[in-house]
Amino acid sequence: MARGNRTLVRLVSTAGTGFIYYTNKNKRTTPDRLEFIKYDPKVRKHVLFKESK
Repeated sequence: MARGNRTLVRLVSTAGTGFIYYTNKNKRTTPDRLEFIKYDPKVRKHVLFKESK
């Protein structure tokens, strides 16, 4: 559950597998979209995950 300025965001794999991570984000300190390199178990590699709507 997000509180205050924090909102729940969805990170989608750029490998095209459709794998999704969910995380919280502080909108005041990070107004732009998040990008992380995380593990995608469907392709068994670390790939770029981008924030989606």
